[in-house]
Amino acid sequence: MKVSNVTVRRRLFAALAVSVVAFSLLAGRLGYVQLWNGEQLAAKAEDSWRREIPFAAKRGEIWDRNGVRLAYNISSPTVMAIPAQVKNADDTAAKLAPLLGMTEEQVHALVTKKSMIVNINPGGRKITPEKAQQVKDLALPGIVVAEDNKRYYPFGQLASNVLGIVGLDGGLTGVEQKYDSQLKGINGNVSFLSDAKGKVMPGSTDSYSQPHDGLDMELTIDKQIQSIMERELDQAMVKFQADDMIAIAMDPNNGEILGMASRPTFEPDKYRDADPTVYNRNLPIWMTYEPGSTFKIITLSAALNEGKVDLQHDTFFDPGAVEIGGARLRCWKKGGHGSQTFLEVVQNSCNPGFVALGNRLGKEKLFDYIKAFGFGRKTGIDIGGESTGILFKMNQVGPVELATTAFGQGVSVTPIQQITAVSAAINGGTLYKPHVAKAFINPETGETVETVQPDAERQVITPETSKKVRDALESVVAKGTGKNAFLDGYRVGGKTGTAQKVINGRYSPNEHIVSFIGFAPADDPKIVVYVAVDNPQGIQFGGVVAAPIVHNILADALPYMGVQPRQNQIERQYKYGDLAPKIVTVPNLVGKTVSDIYEDMNMTLNLSSAGSGDTVIRQAPAAGTRVEQGSTVRIYLAKDPDEDSSN
Repeated sequence: MKVSNVTVRRRLFAALAVSVVAFSLLAGRLGYVQLWNGEQLAAKAEDSWRREIPFAAKRGEIWDRNGVRLAYNISSPTVMAIPAQVKNADDTAAKLAPLLGMTEEQVHALVTKKSMIVNINPGGRKITPEKAQQVKDLALPGIVVAEDNKRYYPFGQLASNVLGIVGLDGGLTGVEQKYDSQLKGINGNVSFLSDAKGKVMPGSTDSYSQPHDGLDMELTIDKQIQSIMERELDQAMVKFQADDMIAIAMDPNNGEILGMASRPTFEPDKYRDADPTVYNRNLPIWMTYEPGSTFKIITLSAALNEGKVDLQHDTFFDPGAVEIGGARLRCWKKGGHGSQTFLEVVQNSCNPGFVALGNRLGKEKLFDYIKAFGFGRKTGIDIGGESTGILFKMNQVGPVELATTAFGQGVSVTPIQQITAVSAAINGGTLYKPHVAKAFINPETGETVETVQPDAERQVITPETSKKVRDALESVVAKGTGKNAFLDGYRVGGKTGTAQKVINGRYSPNEHIVSFIGFAPADDPKIVVYVAVDNPQGIQFGGVVAAPIVHNILADALPYMGVQPRQNQIERQYKYGDLAPKIVTVPNLVGKTVSDIYEDMNMTLNLSSAGSGDTVIRQAPAAGTRVEQGSTVRIYLAKDPDEDSSN
């Protein structure tokens, strides 16, 4: 079929028109891309060409409450390779391998790897500054040294579970993990442009992005108190060969943790050499167990606050056991304590007496107080891994459960719950949220960015009730089961605890967790210390094992804290077999004759004399000084009482 010239011209015109329209659209699109999206696309292209050598930000330091550094950084550079820029892989491997403690084959495989940037691991990661300088001095093409830091803990295992550990990507446990975002900072880098093979693009320049260091962190922990606690735990572990051991010290007036430790332990910068169960579980906040008699403080506080008992005038007869719901609940003392006031019930830690207090309260009221004191839920302490403990559900609480709960059996608690609750019982009645973070500081300006304020959750008992609890617990230490924690002049209050361990759902007859919680001074508590020992070998009583540990901690911590001795302390009652030495007052011997001293006085002290004569003109220690029975008093004698004692 013949096509006319007109048809051909129309078709050519249509094709031309379509081409013009298509070209116009393409030109318009290119113009739009160039004019409107040019910078954005160029930036994307540059990003695809850009390579970065990281410069790590310095992780914030961690200090104790007095500015002692507990964790900080030391320079620890990392060796990296840009394979496309390595000119002689064999020569590079030969020179680098012996310096980094690697084989030439290992280094050669890395520097020839088809990657833009390669870490020379393991020998080139976090090396010393001296070794880093040696690498730089080699001036090997394609080999760079990136700035990096290594976490350093100057006191080894001190406060290890509180501090925690740091991995490649940040904090893994402890405050290192909890406050990782504040501590880690923002990394910087040196960046350059390279082609697809990794070669630097001609005419391009390097750019430097400065790292921003993390915030420094001040803890509530006191390094000195922490050291005292850990020293005592170490000595006790040697003595008792326990399975585990924990200790916590707290300021009862604001929830600040002054010390927290456990055994076994580890060194944070060597955690890979330790048992993972040790560094992954912070026992003072993770461990759960039946508390035993330290829990009686809660029952006592509730009964006093509800007006259910008068400690001085109400009496109770303890026959040694009580029948409740078909169960026979015994007192620790065979045959019982007989007739006693309820203050003596507290002093003697008498189980049947506390069963009576539990019955006076009733299950609803007792469990209301238990929950108000924070049991059955997490305290919210700012360290990960906290447990909740276990309480009976109310529909499970019958006469037996009420009775056993009243003296600390059948419920499960954590050490941090226990010390937090007891702090509320003796601080005036206020439950504070425990915490270890105190402040965050800008490392460049020294300015405090944030201060952690005390968090008072609720008023559990009245200040008047709290005073009664303090007085009762002071009498426990002076006259009752806690006498091995007695500290002359400081008015220590406290309570022992001895609880059978539950193993495979049954109470073990041979394994116990023994504990003691003590505070001082009883009239104005400044510190509460809780120690629990899991399965000590030998005698398994809280008053024998744990109370002396708390005594030793308080004996060093209180003078260090500047706490002054008190004058109106309850005198300690002594019995045969007491571990603690008896404390006596040095009498006034000046003016007396030697014969008077020996014949008329019932001396509990040794005498050492100097000088000639028969009359005492001077003595040391001075009259009124409190010393251990059997201590030596030095007396200075003269024939004439008016003789100059300086001669």
